[in-house]
Amino acid sequence: MKVTREQAAQNRERIVEAAAQLFRERGFDGIGVAGLMKEVGLTHGGFYGHFASKDDLIAEASACALKRSLTDWNEFVERASGDALSAIAGRYLSRNHRDNPGEGCLLAALGPDLSRQGPAVRHAATDAIRAALDFMTKLVPGKSKAAKRQKAISAYATLVGTMVMARIVDDSEFSQEILDAGRVALEE
Repeated sequence: MKVTREQAAQNRERIVEAAAQLFRERGFDGIGVAGLMKEVGLTHGGFYGHFASKDDLIAEASACALKRSLTDWNEFVERASGDALSAIAGRYLSRNHRDNPGEGCLLAALGPDLSRQGPAVRHAATDAIRAALDFMTKLVPGKSKAAKRQKAISAYATLVGTMVMARIVDDSEFSQEILDAGRVALEE
């Protein structure tokens, strides 16, 4: 049975979205092409009709996950009352985000792995980080654009670094202490 262009586009989107989630849950090396295609109910051979390589998929899935995070932040800030950065910190530095990396921030789940990827993946991450910083720069106080940018970089680094540390430790109370300290640092 021949697949229509619309079906092919839908299949590609399913593959990218599943990959974005599974890579965040298991790492880039934690799932292969065959396992991914099985997860979405397609054949292994069909993968190469959509992507030239797993690296191409990693780049597209990374860009997809990073874009979705920024969209989610935009929507969350629009609904939040009060200090937008504190609201983001409260949501980002939560037990739910910590315990569900497949649903959360790609940088917190795969940051060090992203730095070891090829140019397409690193370019997608660079573009997304720039966009996130542009967004956060609008949320932080400061006397100049440069001062606001510096605060935005520090805030974003605090969010990601705090989440990475909270996920690493094997003591739930210590993990919560790390999340709480990150939120306090961003509220100051």
